[in-house]
Amino acid sequence: MANVQANVIGGVDTHKHTHYAAAIDDQGRLLGHEEFPANASGYRSLLAWMRRFGRIETIGVESSGSFGATLTRYLRSAGEDVAEVNKPNRQARHMQGKSDRLDAEQIARAVLAGEGVGTPKTKSGPIEVIRMLRVARASAIRARTQAFNNLFGTMIGAPSEVRDELVGFTKRTFVNRCLALEPETEELLELLDDPERLVVASARFTLRDLARRWKTLDREAKELGRQLEALVHHVAPELVELFGVSTELAGQFLVTAGDNPERIRNEAAFARLCGVCPKPASSGLKNNRHRLNRGGDRGANSALWIVAVVRLRHHEATREYVARRTAEGLSKREIIRCLKRYIAREVFAALPRSRPEAALVAA
Repeated sequence: MANVQANVIGGVDTHKHTHYAAAIDDQGRLLGHEEFPANASGYRSLLAWMRRFGRIETIGVESSGSFGATLTRYLRSAGEDVAEVNKPNRQARHMQGKSDRLDAEQIARAVLAGEGVGTPKTKSGPIEVIRMLRVARASAIRARTQAFNNLFGTMIGAPSEVRDELVGFTKRTFVNRCLALEPETEELLELLDDPERLVVASARFTLRDLARRWKTLDREAKELGRQLEALVHHVAPELVELFGVSTELAGQFLVTAGDNPERIRNEAAFARLCGVCPKPASSGLKNNRHRLNRGGDRGANSALWIVAVVRLRHHEATREYVARRTAEGLSKREIIRCLKRYIAREVFAALPRSRPEAALVAA
């Protein structure tokens, strides 16, 4: 019989179609475990089931940014404290094995021990919108590049009758000329008896359709870019004013911080999140050294590197700093690492300190 007065810690192992939940008390005793469907009614049933055991202190959710994102959003809206569990207990897996029930229980025990847990992103504000738009825009740009590569490759291998009239143009003019191509027929089967005419017609047909695809993707990427620029400037105007920080880079920093940047305690925590804090690698009494941090959000790390390179080329104060540090004996790579850490401090100070829902409406 469950103790209705227990302080409950929950753990949820999330999957595409189902979520497996476990509940323990504040002494680590298992209260129960059960599987629920990964939909709105399943979330309600999961929370009601867990509340039967007593007052819920915290619910740990694995993969709160993917399979557990919707569940996390629901639990937070219901007033529950949610923790993100970063990785499973490998020793427990080695000793006990692997199953959904065991994973859910270990998630709850990780929350109780306070090991490998963090505050999840809320994913319920304008920065989540920015994240989705950036995903769509990046996908459109990749597809646009692939379409142009296919277009160019088709033109290069086309018969001279087609190739010679297209090969000397710039990119956009080339695409427009391909758009204007008129195949001899839309039904290529009609030319099967004449291979030469068939190849020419098929080349014109293919080039025209690939150019149409490129134009569609180009319009899509530009529209998404316009939406992103408006949102980023409304949400974080101070961020885009930093030297070397474009709208694209500002969007990356915002997505890294999330809609609840208050979950990041200070600028040192943000630097660690971006992978630009040195990691201690000391041993013994006389060995005090650090090594390169290869963890963190690599997208944010790359954005910091781009800002550092821009400042190295065009920012006078940065160039003076580089000259001084070079005179002290630091290599260019070490100086860039220092610059990235300094830029992370600036970016953290420019992040919005509260969730700006009003900015989303204004945009």
